[in-house]
Amino acid sequence: MTTSLPVTVDTSSPVAPYEQVRAGIAELAATGRLAAGTRLPTVRRLAEDLGLAANTVARAYRELEQAGLVETRGRHGTFVTAQAGGVPDEARRAAADYAALTRRLGLPPDQALALVAAALDTGG
Repeated sequence: MTTSLPVTVDTSSPVAPYEQVRAGIAELAATGRLAAGTRLPTVRRLAEDLGLAANTVARAYRELEQAGLVETRGRHGTFVTAQAGGVPDEARRAAADYAALTRRLGLPPDQALALVAAALDTGG
């Protein structure tokens, strides 16, 4: 699911618009308002929403990707990375290990997620 972004651009600011977009997305991710795995709007869509040229938003996305804060998955879109949200490496590894285990066991994703939610709810 794509989310709309509460990012604004101040055209009277001496800060370049692409940098305002980049910083806004980075801050939203760092504060958890954009969770890891959140799909960002397309470049064209965000440019339209902000009244910017598509190249401006594309540059912001490129810089976020170079910093490891987002990843582009081809036609599937651009997503916030776990790194952007400050998720510890150990937690990312544990999640990857759990996903691999549940796939080996043949559990569907919804059931694997339900098990995690139940464990979090009961504290273990």
